[in-house]
Amino acid sequence: DADEELPRRRRKGVYVLPNLFTLAALFGGFYAIVMAMNGRFEQASIGVFCAMVLDSLDGRVARMTNTQSAFGEQMDSLSDMVSFGAAPALIVYEWALTGMGKLGWLAAFIYCACAALRLARFNTNLSVVDKRFFQGLPSPAAAALVMGFIWVMDDAGYKDIGEQQSWLIWSAFTLTLLAGLTMVTNLPFYSFKEFSLKRTVPFVVTVAIALTIALVMVHPPIVLFDEATSALDSRTEQDILTTMRDVASQRTTISIAHRLSTIADSDTILVLDQGRLAEQGSHTDLLRRDGLYAEMWARQAQESAEVSEAAE
Repeated sequence: DADEELPRRRRKGVYVLPNLFTLAALFGGFYAIVMAMNGRFEQASIGVFCAMVLDSLDGRVARMTNTQSAFGEQMDSLSDMVSFGAAPALIVYEWALTGMGKLGWLAAFIYCACAALRLARFNTNLSVVDKRFFQGLPSPAAAALVMGFIWVMDDAGYKDIGEQQSWLIWSAFTLTLLAGLTMVTNLPFYSFKEFSLKRTVPFVVTVAIALTIALVMVHPPIVLFDEATSALDSRTEQDILTTMRDVASQRTTISIAHRLSTIADSDTILVLDQGRLAEQGSHTDLLRRDGLYAEMWARQAQESAEVSEAAE
């Protein structure tokens, strides 16, 4: 009958929940690149590690909710390429490899290309290889090697890498190549895919997990990457203690302040940047140097002016 309505063709859609985790992981990689462009390498490292956590969840969420799809698989690969391929390569180049010229960007490109090859091989060998093992180092683990090294070194105070730190530049160069080439080897790496959150475990395992989380939160760069470092290196600590003794001998009040106007009249001002002594001197001397203190002073003065204008 011509009057009968034809059945509507069902539109194809995508599952929201697992792809939200994938998009969040993609944002972590993009955020890391932006932070590195602004010289904030600690935040860049955190962005990549957050992407790793989210990447480990999207597949599990899809399997637990029975929302696996071909679209999700492709989206996951593209997200991995950005977060664990392009992002670490660009960040390590910006952090240490820029001064090496062609060798620097060549090492970064090799890492990025190996990540792409690793992901392409993984996608085409899903039905061939043993699921208990990865063929070659997984791209998140390779990114963890590179970004973990940057995070630890940045936390140790190596922020502006120059020619005087040639050992650090070559260490970053070697580690970048090693992480990249390991991704395209045939070495087996345990996948942990047999680990199930549905199985029961002894009570002591839960206690161990809680203690591990607490230990990591004490200082992530130290605990996660087994690097013996501290918030203050010995030289900086000695500089601060010496200045403190000088101030105390003159019986001058010691103040800790965020608003610089409250300490402008102080004889000696210590400017700390992430726990390290960045500048030291009087208000006038620090403004003359046009460094971190002068930048903060100008910013706070502008903020105060804007508040006064709004009040009027």
